[in-house]
Amino acid sequence: MIYVGIDIAKTNHYASIVNYSTGEVIESPFLVTNNKQGFDLLYSKIKDFNKDKILIGLESIAHYGNNLIFYFHEKQFKLGIINPIQTAALRKSRVRKVKNDKVDSMLICEALSLGYYNLLSNYYIELLEIKSLCRFRKELKDKSSNAKIQLKTYVDQLFPELNNFFKDNIDIKTVHELLKLYQSPLDISKINLTKLSNLLIKNSRGKYDKNRAIELKKLASNSVGINNNALCIQIKMTIKLIELLESQIKDIEKQVCDFIKKSDNVITSIPGIADMTAAIIISEIGDINRFSNPGQVLAFAGLDPSVKQSGTFNASSTRMSKRGSSLLRYALILAANNVQLNTKTFNNYYNTKRLQGKLHYNALGHCAGKLVRTIFYMLKRNVTFNLN
Repeated sequence: MIYVGIDIAKTNHYASIVNYSTGEVIESPFLVTNNKQGFDLLYSKIKDFNKDKILIGLESIAHYGNNLIFYFHEKQFKLGIINPIQTAALRKSRVRKVKNDKVDSMLICEALSLGYYNLLSNYYIELLEIKSLCRFRKELKDKSSNAKIQLKTYVDQLFPELNNFFKDNIDIKTVHELLKLYQSPLDISKINLTKLSNLLIKNSRGKYDKNRAIELKKLASNSVGINNNALCIQIKMTIKLIELLESQIKDIEKQVCDFIKKSDNVITSIPGIADMTAAIIISEIGDINRFSNPGQVLAFAGLDPSVKQSGTFNASSTRMSKRGSSLLRYALILAANNVQLNTKTFNNYYNTKRLQGKLHYNALGHCAGKLVRTIFYMLKRNVTFNLN
């Protein structure tokens, strides 16, 4: 078997080619630039080998290796992903302490020969795309949340009474449509009553009627808000930004949910787990075969308990480590809450933890652990959820 070890970096990579059957180093570590010329150079050195007898390996680090993965996957080469911890362990086993890109590419070849890798499948390649979309959605949602907080700050200065009028919720269509047209209390106080009533009735689906329009005009007439044109512009622009972000989020969610429906994933058979939540969970976990037990998935999500021990002291109660994927941890906690609301088994487990004195989120953490064990065996055995 011929192994190609690639040490990934941001700008330049290093690759080695070794035939472990004969012990021959076919190519000593050489530079692979992160562009087409570099990729083509590496391809030229391996294209004449039998693809069934060659395995390309690289460490799973951030996004820097994704371009190489897609490049060689399209050319139908076998690709193995290695946990950096395993190459670090091999490095420590050496007598001399050496850490550089050339040496690491040879270590990756050795890791491949020892079977320290997970083979990439077509499904895993698709998951990389879904994972990227899920993480981008999270970024957009964070930006949207920040914009909504900023909008409230502007409104509190320009028309502070508006927040109470809409029951402490200005992040609704009715308010946005109003403020896109009329930002200042002065403008709102001068609106024709019929026009204002129609605007409120249409966008609130009748929740806010003519009487509420009269109240709003009176409130605007007596507002203590700042008469500031700059704030009016900021409010208008911020609402447009929020609408743009929300539109982009919906587009991403549609693409991700379409993938989940086509993939026929078993996780969605669990009552309470929506398509979007399922997409986050499976894309963050990736290939389930890289985990040998549910505890490893828990640790990967940062849901495992932290350890506090010194001498004869052992802490009897500790918090979750929160060392793994924060997005996966969020999705599992969210899913655990929905599942316990929709299944008797999980609800009983949640109530048991509450009766033991656990707080809500603490009990949910235990439910998330139970959910991880369930998901682990469902994915391993490719079986749907069974209430019994």
